[in-house]
Amino acid sequence: MTNTPLVLVGILILAVGTFSLRFAGPVMRSRFELPERAQQLLAAAAIVLLTALVATSALTDGHGPAGVARPAGVLVGGVLAWRKAPFVLVVVAAAATAAGLRLLGVP
Repeated sequence: MTNTPLVLVGILILAVGTFSLRFAGPVMRSRFELPERAQQLLAAAAIVLLTALVATSALTDGHGPAGVARPAGVLVGGVLAWRKAPFVLVVVAAAATAAGLRLLGVP
């Protein structure tokens, strides 16, 4: 059995904390100046984290490898995104590639 008031208080605390952190970013940015090198490192860190997320999602399925169809779809989508294709086309082409390969029996 759940304690509804306690859950609601927890949600409220998390909501206030999230809003505070999001609000603090722009407010504190005007008060502190990050060195250029730190800004470059933060930008590179964001790219590395996004790449790791894409690689993990594309190459694994649970605790094992994802097969060939999913990485192929991600590759097609990545190439189209790199070539600045419309977002809808990127998503549809990636999904169609993966679905087509699976339809042909490729795992």
